[in-house]
Amino acid sequence: GWKASVKSGNLSYILPCNRLPVQLMSQVRVYTSNGQKKDLGSEDTNKSTHEETLNKAETGRQDTTNSGQKQPLPKQPIQVKVKAVLKKREYGPKYTKNNFITGVRAINEFCLKSSDLDQLRKIKRRSPHDDTETFTVYLRSDVEAKSLEVWGSPEALARERKRRKEAEIKYRENLFRNQRLLWEYREFFGNTKPRSSTATMFFKGPGKVVMVAICINGLNFFFKLLAWVYTGSASMFSEAIHSLADTCNQALLALGISQSARTPDPSHPYGFTNMRYIASLISGVGIFMMGAGLSWYHGIIGLLHPHPVESLLWAYCILAGSLVSEGATLLVAINEIRRSARAKGLSFYQYVVQSRDPSTNVVLLEDAAAVLSVAVAATCMGLTSLTGNPYYDSVGSLGVGTLLGTVSAFLIYTNTEALLGRSIEPEQLQRLTELLESDPVVRAIHDVKATDMGMSKVRFKAEVDFDGRVVTRSYLEKQDIEQLLQEIQQVKTLEELEAFMLKHGENIIDTLGAEVDRLEKDLKQRNPDVRHVDLEIL
Repeated sequence: GWKASVKSGNLSYILPCNRLPVQLMSQVRVYTSNGQKKDLGSEDTNKSTHEETLNKAETGRQDTTNSGQKQPLPKQPIQVKVKAVLKKREYGPKYTKNNFITGVRAINEFCLKSSDLDQLRKIKRRSPHDDTETFTVYLRSDVEAKSLEVWGSPEALARERKRRKEAEIKYRENLFRNQRLLWEYREFFGNTKPRSSTATMFFKGPGKVVMVAICINGLNFFFKLLAWVYTGSASMFSEAIHSLADTCNQALLALGISQSARTPDPSHPYGFTNMRYIASLISGVGIFMMGAGLSWYHGIIGLLHPHPVESLLWAYCILAGSLVSEGATLLVAINEIRRSARAKGLSFYQYVVQSRDPSTNVVLLEDAAAVLSVAVAATCMGLTSLTGNPYYDSVGSLGVGTLLGTVSAFLIYTNTEALLGRSIEPEQLQRLTELLESDPVVRAIHDVKATDMGMSKVRFKAEVDFDGRVVTRSYLEKQDIEQLLQEIQQVKTLEELEAFMLKHGENIIDTLGAEVDRLEKDLKQRNPDVRHVDLEIL
């Protein structure tokens, strides 16, 4: 029969006489992070007892077997190799105190002075900014300890933070009051400061086009209004309303141009460029409500309650002058758009449809509509004077309103598309993608998005699969290989191995960050339209 003897750490089986004795022995070694190893095998007392059992079994086997039986095979213990692993580290608040903090944040958040930071440990890190290579940071735990040393307790620090917050609010209120007083002073005595960069925007480019349009449309409105009062023509009233709407909308465009030149602030980190599109969108709505709406209303009233039209001689003269002035403004806008489209490598039609310059587009479309509406009004007034039928004049008012409604719908559509954030041209996106994929450090890119933020400012985003071998080789090229080899040879324990890997692993991550900065800089240099680049690491 079977006989078994089970001991702690050793397992032996005693087989029947016609079986060979087999001994299965295993020993488990557990490695810890301090390099020690523990044997979880049989103890010495168990070994002696086990050897006696084996000797007895061997003697019995020899008595009961024949001399012709084969000799037993040597006992082969089975060895089990256990992989040594590091103990899993729990990262809690104590570990996160090793995070870095900049000097500006340390002074603002912990109410310290710059002299208080001189006594703390300084660490040089890779700078995220293009103008500097490295900058100084501090351990957050050191800053917290220094703040407690300066203020005595967390409660005192909280009181000081509250006091500074109240002082900051009061400072902003005083600043607003002083700015108001300064504005009143300038209004009374005149502004003697040099012309700002915002003012110079209205002497070139889109700003110049808008200012010329404001002046001409303002004069046109005044003379058309006089003609309507004298003649009572519905078409002339529509023309006067049209010129008034153009003047107000272009004043709104001028406001949008001035606001778009504001520098970015913490509340608007990407700037105020879209103010031009917002102003153009409101302008399109204004054209629809004021221009088209009033023209339709006056035309319908003329059809329902027709009245004879007085002498149209002065109306014809004013319309002729308006045609010349509106045509001159239209030529200025056309020349500006042609120049800008040539600089961007686009056709005239593509530049207008894509609303690359919303302010100039509004002036172009408004003046084009003004020239056409003058022709429509003059034609309808001529038919009225020839036939004596006032219905032609009312139909002309409806035609001008329809023309203005079409222009406003186009402006609303194009500016809404721009504000929603549309993609750039496929050819430009392909060039950006090829530039990234041609770099040796990039293995692949995914989820590429390039959004036109307006006014030729592009935001590029992509998820990049970096080649870890190339990044590591880039790091090793900057190291002393012989010294690195000596460090490897000195590694004997798990603690030394962990310290070695942590040190160079952090340096390799810094190298990866430097590669990301390099790629972003290359994209901006080779494509000036790209202002913001977000590369996410896969």
